[in-house]
Amino acid sequence: MDHPFTKHPNRTLLALSFPVLISMTAEPLTALVDTAFVASLGSIPLAALGVGTTALSSLFWIFNFLNIGAQTEVAQAYGRGEEERASGIASLSLAMALGFAALLILLIIPNANWIASLMGASGDVQAKAVSYMQIRAYGAPAVLLMAVSFGVLRGLQDMRSPLWIALGLNALNVLLDWLLVFGKFGFPEMGVEGSALASTISQWLGAIAGVLLITNKLGLSRNFTLTQAKKLLSVGGDLFIRTGLLNFFLAFSTRAATRIGADAGAAHQAIRQVFLFTSLALDAYASTVQSLVGYFIGKDALGWAKKVVIVGAKWALGTGFAFGALMWFGRGLVMDMLVPPTAFSVFIPAWAVSVLSQPINAIAFLTDGAHWGTGDYKFLRNAMLAATLIGIIGVQLINPSAPNALLLLWLVATVWASTRAIFGWLRIRPGIGNSPFKEKRAS
Repeated sequence: MDHPFTKHPNRTLLALSFPVLISMTAEPLTALVDTAFVASLGSIPLAALGVGTTALSSLFWIFNFLNIGAQTEVAQAYGRGEEERASGIASLSLAMALGFAALLILLIIPNANWIASLMGASGDVQAKAVSYMQIRAYGAPAVLLMAVSFGVLRGLQDMRSPLWIALGLNALNVLLDWLLVFGKFGFPEMGVEGSALASTISQWLGAIAGVLLITNKLGLSRNFTLTQAKKLLSVGGDLFIRTGLLNFFLAFSTRAATRIGADAGAAHQAIRQVFLFTSLALDAYASTVQSLVGYFIGKDALGWAKKVVIVGAKWALGTGFAFGALMWFGRGLVMDMLVPPTAFSVFIPAWAVSVLSQPINAIAFLTDGAHWGTGDYKFLRNAMLAATLIGIIGVQLINPSAPNALLLLWLVATVWASTRAIFGWLRIRPGIGNSPFKEKRAS
């Protein structure tokens, strides 16, 4: 084996994960700053931001199968030494990203009012959420192109290039947020709409950088076939359902929080932003494990693929506990920055549950990455279906007028994550069902 993981497993996993960690946390960190800016405007703008970001994230992430599928296919092709095939997969994925993004624009702009209403928003909250979504819709191609670019680069074991792009575009996003939300240095004071415009501009610049890097490393090719497109769409079908279910539950829970009241909606948005920050940080291990498992599967080295999962799980679990401790002791800072004073009483209990769920989330994300690396997409779809059904039933049983309604909502979210973690780990050890991690016995 010529991969450095075979000689230095822990060192290699950390060396690959650290750039992914920084690049993945850059976006939610920017979102935290964005939330803090908007929180200073009051509960209504903050709740509108929560509705808009949740709805758009749900729609954008449905197409995350392009990123995941490209990363796995490129990693496996790279493991087999098939650079031409990797170039074709990258080009096909970018072309499909543009096509799906055009459909998103046509969906979001005329239906933004209906989407905001579906999320439980009304009155001023709904109006501001609609403006936010309509501006952000024009960044849909950039979002999908950048996601595919990052997946392709990580499939090539290049974790640093996405890091530099992420740092640059998010630094620009923060600067534009400050200028456009508050109207500094002659820029118009746009409030929530300024936040949307800042994100759209910076994402387009990041997408352009990602496509240029792929062109330099692999070159873009027209030599992809209809068969390859059908395969990626077939893979995408399972991931589309899986990611759609994931985001449906997140949107469904945000809708439930919004219906509890403006304070609960604002508190939920603050918790959700920190939760997203820690989740994407934990997902850095998952992305690294995905690339390494895909590489070793391409090399037909199942033993090393299993070793990747074990090493990754130890680091992810430890990081989950560390995040939980930091969140609990840093709750005062979060409240000062992100939570309106009227929402303090509903924030604290729900925040405590989110803190306790961090190690569970670590295993849920880690096992997702392992199964992405093997291409076990149908299993991921079915596990998410079971978790989401449990979650939806739990949310429906909550009385919105109950004083502890937001606390119960986050307890349900923890059960949802636990279901995914349990199924994900059992698929690896002992290897339930037709698991790719199960050794094939000779007949």
